[in-house]
Amino acid sequence: MELHDPWRLDFQKGLALCPELRPAPVVSLVLPCFNEQEVLPETTRRLVALLARLEAEGGAAPGSAIYYVDDGSTNCTWRLIADYAAAFPCVCGIKLSRNRGHQNALLCGLLTAPGGVLVSLDADLQDDLEAIPRMIEAYRAGSEIVCAVRRRRDADSFFKRTSAEAYYRLLSFLGVQVLFNHADFRLMSRRAIESLRGYEETHLFLRGLIPQLGYRTSVVEFERAPRFAGESKYPLRKMLSLAWQGVTSFTAYPLRLITGAGALVSLGSLLLAAWALGIRVFTDQAVPGWASAVIPMYLLGGVQLLSLGIIGEYLAKVYESTKKRPRFHVESVCGNGFDKEKP
Repeated sequence: MELHDPWRLDFQKGLALCPELRPAPVVSLVLPCFNEQEVLPETTRRLVALLARLEAEGGAAPGSAIYYVDDGSTNCTWRLIADYAAAFPCVCGIKLSRNRGHQNALLCGLLTAPGGVLVSLDADLQDDLEAIPRMIEAYRAGSEIVCAVRRRRDADSFFKRTSAEAYYRLLSFLGVQVLFNHADFRLMSRRAIESLRGYEETHLFLRGLIPQLGYRTSVVEFERAPRFAGESKYPLRKMLSLAWQGVTSFTAYPLRLITGAGALVSLGSLLLAAWALGIRVFTDQAVPGWASAVIPMYLLGGVQLLSLGIIGEYLAKVYESTKKRPRFHVESVCGNGFDKEKP
């Protein structure tokens, strides 16, 4: 599906319009990790080789590094990260004090890691690493944000594919600005990162928040690979939670739906009253009391409970936001990458 968003720009056109490229940046790769001990050895091997190649070809400046964010893992993930940080100068680790969720761990890495540009990706090797050089080219051509978009979803199950497409359409219908088939595989310049730092969202939905920055954005397409090892850390329950987060964090449309539902229920009640009156006056089949008692009771009860639930969700967000609790705590870091000054 092709969407023509006003903030989306083909980076190849940017190359044509901007022949003088920016200098090669210091690149920081940010990867949230939760119980990823099975895939970390291969991920590290591939990323270290990628950074060495980028530096050799002039696509990235010396000092580029990998930043793993351990989101409260319960297995050997952090020990592996610390070992790789000791073995490879370009590997660094950030350990959160407890599990805070993928979005908070990703934000922690973005706000903590140095570098001229930061590329966020998953540790499971489903994101195509060969898209990263193209993302850097788009940045050097003038883009501040580069989003990697899946070319197609053929590898997904029918349920996951159709539900994802329906969700993106729903967000678009509700007025939430998101990019179709884009998750959290993206490049952000230091300028965009510092702007993101000013957003104090308690309930994070980064793929909806990043477009709010408004900077020049381009898109590269990639093919998503199967997970290399381990199990998905995003089961259906977490996917539904993130989906609901995206709706309630960026639009008040569900609250307006309550007003519409109230109007429809009122109209339905009037029609029901007219129908019951007609049955009573023109036929002898009326059962005394059932229409006026049973139907409105169930209908209004269901609508009221649903409405209270939606209102309560928004009030809960207000309540949690007013507490202003920290979104994460960094327990420790490892590696040499934290001594670099931000460009």
